[in-house]
Amino acid sequence: MIANPEANRPMIGILWMLAATLCFVFVNIIVHWLGASVPVAQSAFVRFAWGLIFFAPALARILRRSYTREVWVLFGLRGVLHAVAVVLWFYAMTHIAIADVTAINYLNPIVVTVGGALLLGEGLAWRRISAIIVALIGALIILRPGIRTIEPGHIAQLGAALFFGAAYLSAKRLTDFVPASTVVAMMTLVVTVALAPLALWEWQPISLSVVLWLGAVAVFATAGHYAMTRAFAAAPVSVTQPVIFLQLVWAALAGWTIFGEVPDPYVILGGGIIIASVSYMTWRESQIKRRPVTPPAPATKL
Repeated sequence: MIANPEANRPMIGILWMLAATLCFVFVNIIVHWLGASVPVAQSAFVRFAWGLIFFAPALARILRRSYTREVWVLFGLRGVLHAVAVVLWFYAMTHIAIADVTAINYLNPIVVTVGGALLLGEGLAWRRISAIIVALIGALIILRPGIRTIEPGHIAQLGAALFFGAAYLSAKRLTDFVPASTVVAMMTLVVTVALAPLALWEWQPISLSVVLWLGAVAVFATAGHYAMTRAFAAAPVSVTQPVIFLQLVWAALAGWTIFGEVPDPYVILGGGIIIASVSYMTWRESQIKRRPVTPPAPATKL
């Protein structure tokens, strides 16, 4: 008897993942289009304030429950780590090409894999180590230090990958105590609170249209995560993971057609190498039936 008959529908899973990649690219386009017209922390705060509105009914129930001190500490740690990552991501998205941000973002699962080995006692077999080395080669192809100029936005996105990965590890620990929906709702609350002082410090008047566009960012991000969850429910991660590479294709096309950013073949190549290594690790974990520590590439998106 099949426990979950919905989990063996690869075409449905691929279509859901395709929808997720498009939603995340719309997030990128809006933030990139808004650019530096609004301070980074303020933009991030408004985006998460919208998310707080979406989660308000759930939070009203969650905050009435009693949790251990460890859980509260993890709620705070995960939220602060995610807040730092979001600010760095917003900065990168407004200062470098969309395709560059998307490609570097694929390093998130690599950070989680290494962090899981160092902090959570997860093993690092030689196959995983090889995949990590390949992914780092992909990152070097993207950045090409000494050949191209490394912009502050590239450094910011590397930092975002590090902090998103650390936030995911905290979330992984939290799922041992509370449901995933509670983890996401509390993350939204803590990130909003953490960003508030920074946003107020550099607050500038913004138009209603900008507020609504940042609301659209929240909607597309939520829809992307929903579609990604449906994809994982419909098919194995090893089937849906390669589709994530299309997000880089969409990002490159959007950057080219909307913002005049000529696609960099080295960025596409490097991103492809990274996602190939992540896909291999995911496939390998499914083969040996381990509980995966490596998250799918967009799982750490905002």
